[in-house]
Amino acid sequence: MPELPEIFNLSEQFKKEFLGRSLVDVEILQEKCLNLNGNEFRKKVLKKTIIDIGYKGKWITIKLSEGFLFLSLGMGGDFFLMENSQQKPEKKYQFRLDFDDGRSLYVSFWWFGYFHYTDNEFEHSMTALLGYDPLSSKFEYESFQKMLEGKKGNIKSFLMDQHNIAGIGNVYIQDILFLAKIHPLKKINTMTSQEIHRLFEIISSQLKKAAGMRGLKYERDLYGNNGGYDLEYVAYKKGNPCPVCNTTIEEIKTGSTRSCICPACQKQ
Repeated sequence: MPELPEIFNLSEQFKKEFLGRSLVDVEILQEKCLNLNGNEFRKKVLKKTIIDIGYKGKWITIKLSEGFLFLSLGMGGDFFLMENSQQKPEKKYQFRLDFDDGRSLYVSFWWFGYFHYTDNEFEHSMTALLGYDPLSSKFEYESFQKMLEGKKGNIKSFLMDQHNIAGIGNVYIQDILFLAKIHPLKKINTMTSQEIHRLFEIISSQLKKAAGMRGLKYERDLYGNNGGYDLEYVAYKKGNPCPVCNTTIEEIKTGSTRSCICPACQKQ
C-alpha cells in the first residue's frame, strides 16, 4: 500500500506532467470507485483545467478551474501514461483520463481505490479531517507533544490514526518505532518526554528520507519506475537478527495489524 512518501512523490510528478492541462474525456469502467454517478462525474470534470496538484495523507489532490478531484490508490495501483488514447496498457484499468495535449493517463487499482469529485475542497469527508502532514514545516514538536497529552491508548494505533497524523501506515511505522526504541503496544501515558521527542524526530526524518528516495523500492511511480528506499531495520523481517543487538526479530499482533519488533530493543 502506498503511504505518504510514495504519494508525495506521485503528486510532484502529477504536477510536472498535468499542471495547466485540461480534461477532454474520461472513460469510467468501475463506477463504484466514484462518489458520484458516472454521467455526473463526467459533466463535473470535462473541459476543466488543472490549476494545482498536491497531497493530503494518502490522497493525491487535484484543484480544477472549477471543483476538486481526490485520488486514492487504496491498497495499491499503477499508472500508465500514454502518448494518446489509442495506446492501451496490457493491465486491466478502471479509469482513463484524456488531456488536451493528446496524452492519456490510465489508472489501475490493485484491489480498490477512490476517485472523487467535490465542488468545495472541504466537502470531501475522507480528507477534510486528516491530521498533521509530517513532511510539512507545520509539523512541530510542540504540536506533537500536545497531541499526546492525556492519551491512554497504545502508540502505534495513535500514529496510524489518520486523524492524528496523515500518511503513516503499517509499512513505515515498524521501522519508525524500532528506531525510537518504542514497543508498538506501549501506552502513551507511560512514555517519557525523551521518548516522545525521539519519536517525533524519527517520524520526520524517516519519512523525509523515504520521500527523497522516491518511496519504497517495490512501489512504482507515474512512469512505472520503482522507488529507491528499502526497509532497513525490522519491518517484515521476522526471524532475522536485529541489526542492533542480534536478537531474533519477532512478529506480534497489534490490533487489526501485525508488527515486527526486536523484543530486546523495544520493551513494552
